[in-house]
Amino acid sequence: MSLRDKLDAYLRLARMDRPIGTFLLLWPCLMALVLAAGGMPDLKVLIIFVIGVVVMRACGCIINDYADRKLDSHVERTKSRPLASGEVTVKEALILFVVLGLLAFGLVLMLNPLVVQLSFVGIILTIIYPFTKRFTNMPQMFLGVVWSWSIPMAYAAQLGEVPVEAWWLFAANWCWTVAYDTMYAMVDRDDDLKVGIKSTAILFGDLDRQIIGLFQLAALGCFVMAGLSADRGLVFALGILTFIGFGLYQQKLIFDRERAPCLQAFLNNNWAGMTLFVALGADYLI
Repeated sequence: MSLRDKLDAYLRLARMDRPIGTFLLLWPCLMALVLAAGGMPDLKVLIIFVIGVVVMRACGCIINDYADRKLDSHVERTKSRPLASGEVTVKEALILFVVLGLLAFGLVLMLNPLVVQLSFVGIILTIIYPFTKRFTNMPQMFLGVVWSWSIPMAYAAQLGEVPVEAWWLFAANWCWTVAYDTMYAMVDRDDDLKVGIKSTAILFGDLDRQIIGLFQLAALGCFVMAGLSADRGLVFALGILTFIGFGLYQQKLIFDRERAPCLQAFLNNNWAGMTLFVALGADYLI
């Protein structure tokens, strides 16, 4: 394999070719920074967190593929991943994970001690998550914690503390993550049943759409509470209404539980998150 091919395999292992996960991680993180700052966050903090989101998402993908390396070859959507296909060795993947993890930790060291302390919890959660699919039917609920951990870290970086308002946003993102990652799990449900991977899509069974809807409603309520805690106004309220529209559209897409529309519903959450973040930012400007 040429150097160019190897670098391409590394980039695909880190999912640099599929930025959807980075965006889904980025929007709530940016919302937390804006809410904590009451508008424009500190530029240094903003840059560190944007880079940190990209790096930590890559770390999460690498450790996920390491954990699933013997199973991914049996799943249609994942059988071409670099570890499953043999393009990248286990040793190479672990080295890349450590290098990126050290880079992320170096970024955190530029911030205050509370953020550093929270970062240890974050990396532990990131490492544990992929293995939860072996022993619990609720890995999406654990992922919701992992995916939301940047929120208290963002508040800590901007304010030096984590107020109650942060936990409303944390709860909102946790519920939202469970909802959209269950949509994602619906794509692989048949394959997961064959190889023994657990998920909320399997756990919820025929009630999957209804329970996803409940998580969407809970996320909506917590986003509203986060906005009220920060005394947000009309523009953010319009963003909330748009978020409802996205949720209804996603419910339509998953109605027949077909793979392609379920994947489309999952991807649509990027636009929902972006719209809510833009509305929040605009609300501070107007």
